[in-house]
Amino acid sequence: MKSDRPSHEDFPHFQTLNTRWMDNDLYGHINNVTYYAYFDTVVNRYLIDAGGLDIHSGPVIAYVVSSGCDYFRSAAYPQVLEIGLRVTKLGNSSVTYSLGVFAQGEEALLACGQFVHVFVDRARETPVPIPATLRAALEPLCAPG
Repeated sequence: MKSDRPSHEDFPHFQTLNTRWMDNDLYGHINNVTYYAYFDTVVNRYLIDAGGLDIHSGPVIAYVVSSGCDYFRSAAYPQVLEIGLRVTKLGNSSVTYSLGVFAQGEEALLACGQFVHVFVDRARETPVPIPATLRAALEPLCAPG
């Protein structure tokens, strides 16, 4: 029986991140809030590289409107992480991402996060349809079903 947790093979895109000394908390593992920074880094790097998102002066930007994370195993500095990215819902102006955190070279899921981006007009801060170049970059990340 397959676990409800996604596996390494469920993510079509990966980015490697090095943990930092400051990521550890007093308990000696990566603090839970730091995972959200990892997620934001991976998604935005993908949108910039694959979709041409101009975070500095483009007319459309993306706001995080919802997020969450489930933790299964600890990570700690110094450790290299592989963060998998997939899209679980691609709407008109919003996208829901799923992110899997793995220790480099390992198959066991450390944490699984999700967040929702809403694309907005930078000047008016109102939702707009996802630009064609970004939609084209996001479509290959869509999870089956």
